[in-house]
Amino acid sequence: MPSIRFSALQANTNRKAVEYEPENFVVSQIFGENVFNKKAMREFMSAEAYNSVLAAMDKGSKIGRDIADQVASGMKSWSLSKGATHYTHWFQPLTGATAEKHDSFFQPTPGGEAIEKFTGSLLVQQEPDASSFPNGGIRNTFEARGYTAWDPTSPAFIMGRTLCIPTVFVAYTGEALDFKTPLLRALQVVDQEATAVAQYFDKNVKKVHATLGWEQEYFLVDTALYEARPDLKLTGRTLLGHSAAKGQQLDDHYFGSIPDRVRFFMREFEYESYRLGIPVTTRHNEVAPSQFEMAPMFEEANISVDHNSLVMDLMDKVARRHNFKVLCHEKPYAGVNGSGKHNNWSLATDTGINLLSPGKTPKTNLQFLTFFVNTLKAVHDHADLLRAAIASAGNDHRLGANEAPPAIISAFIGSQLTETLNALEKLEKGSLSPEQKTELKLNVVGKIPEILLDNTDRNRTSPFAFTGNKFEFRAVGSSANCAQPMTVMNTIMANQLRAFRKEVDGLIEGGMKKDDAIFNVLRDCIEESKSIRFEGDGYSDDWVTAAEKLGFKNVKSTPQALDFYISEKALSLFEDNGVMNRVEVAARHEILLEEYQKKIQIESRVLGDIAGNHVVPTAITYQNRLIENVRGLKEVLDQKKFEKVAKEQLQMIEEISERISSIIGDKEAMIAARKKFNKLALAKDKAVGYCDVVFPYLDKIRYQCDKLELLVDDELWPLPKYRELIFA
Repeated sequence: MPSIRFSALQANTNRKAVEYEPENFVVSQIFGENVFNKKAMREFMSAEAYNSVLAAMDKGSKIGRDIADQVASGMKSWSLSKGATHYTHWFQPLTGATAEKHDSFFQPTPGGEAIEKFTGSLLVQQEPDASSFPNGGIRNTFEARGYTAWDPTSPAFIMGRTLCIPTVFVAYTGEALDFKTPLLRALQVVDQEATAVAQYFDKNVKKVHATLGWEQEYFLVDTALYEARPDLKLTGRTLLGHSAAKGQQLDDHYFGSIPDRVRFFMREFEYESYRLGIPVTTRHNEVAPSQFEMAPMFEEANISVDHNSLVMDLMDKVARRHNFKVLCHEKPYAGVNGSGKHNNWSLATDTGINLLSPGKTPKTNLQFLTFFVNTLKAVHDHADLLRAAIASAGNDHRLGANEAPPAIISAFIGSQLTETLNALEKLEKGSLSPEQKTELKLNVVGKIPEILLDNTDRNRTSPFAFTGNKFEFRAVGSSANCAQPMTVMNTIMANQLRAFRKEVDGLIEGGMKKDDAIFNVLRDCIEESKSIRFEGDGYSDDWVTAAEKLGFKNVKSTPQALDFYISEKALSLFEDNGVMNRVEVAARHEILLEEYQKKIQIESRVLGDIAGNHVVPTAITYQNRLIENVRGLKEVLDQKKFEKVAKEQLQMIEEISERISSIIGDKEAMIAARKKFNKLALAKDKAVGYCDVVFPYLDKIRYQCDKLELLVDDELWPLPKYRELIFA
């Protein structure tokens, strides 16, 4: 009987590319056809209901119950016309995945007949079991009530035959139990503060949207090979496996020709994305073999976050039809690049201006500088919190591993903009002379567009880099929900803009002209945030040393990074901006610690099983073959010849024994450590114990297993190897 590995290899060999080519489709004709967008709302709702929803989307106005009934009726009619039979409140609990409970439109009536029913009350609110989702101690099991509430700012859509209604998820007592609620609050406060600052330059600005364009990196592996790897299936990453002789050394995969089988998957995935209104525009091979990337156009942050969560679900569904499994783990394979999700962030006004892009006049360039410098100041003041926002067990493998930014948060802006800020920093405090204003407007501020036009350099080692008209937060992990880093980013920006406006208004009230006041406060911000700017190699030891002197911590582990969430500084920040109260922040801290500990626990148990049930028995089987061969040699050869011929085999037998012994000993020690830390009451103590004591055993056991993989007969080895997984 063939081994699991060779059965999987045969199944993979027999795969044929599943070609998916919709007939005569044009993106513009199908885009958003499964979204209850403005076009659909105009067709299926009354003018009164349509205008009420627009007001809720643009101004945050409340929708009355009678209007909700009209919206629900229109939404139902549209859904039925698309073949939908069920509806669900689609939300993003703190599990890291999306959640949905499907209910039928069907309702029986007297006489054995039926109707389709969907009311405003069903649209606006549902009641899932809050105790069954992570809540960080906010709710007890016997206090299970929680609510999902309709988010009218993100349009409903149809997946399969189900109407999906984006919602928030809160406890009976009002605390947020999801990723979306704090994000919406952060977007509201950054809108308020950014609008006020933008009105220094244009009184017509009434609203500012935070925008987000994410870049999703992922791996593809054949389903048969995936099923033959218990570690991939249960943890999302390979817990053992020796590097293939050829990996990414030749850089021949990056931007290379996309394999047909992968291209067919991408084609179908993009088709389904377009129908859901997801503006996917980019696809390409990434650096590592079997690694790829897709990216959409920029959207308002709330919708963009929803679309990324939807994309990860959609990718998995489509991949299965092509006999692929999508891996969004930050480091599924050791020795090759991991996967991130770069969050490209900016701010845009309702007048069509990107606030992080310079304009054609000194006035608009000063506006750009205002938001640019305030962003740097916000990142400087809250670098620790940004580090916490991207902390996870998976991302710990990736950060600083020569394919991703280091765990030290810094900002890259390029040499030209650095010179501009240095020139502004040299300004003397107080009112500016006419000559100084002319110099600033013409030679410093006025030349910014020309500077950015030629500013083509990049720094891939920077966690937070300015890339022309946006900041790219490169440190976000592939599996992360974008809402978490975006909640922090927009909160710290709102907080900084409020402080900036307070100082500027104070100087204006003291008699200083507006432009002079803005320049003076910007000068202070530049000086105070200067240390966050770093243009060099983020991987270098010199930067680690320099960053420590500047007060920036190199926090490499998740439990340590998560403590920044519950510092008094962070608690006050979230509370003062109305984004999260202290209970909500503490709950998230608890949940994230528990998630980390449980993931390491699962990895430890899985590796223990694989090492004990796959690797060790296979090594013993091969060792017995060697022993039998040595016995045979001893029988047919004289002692002198035998000692010469059998020397290497005897050494292999001894080496296998030593490595097996090491694996068994480390496995038992790892189990004992797990039992010890499982008894601890506090999530923080458990997480730290698993991080400092249990996790190192994973590397020790892996090392011995990988050495055995090189020794044991390839025909016996039970698990698909790296050369098979990443070159499938």
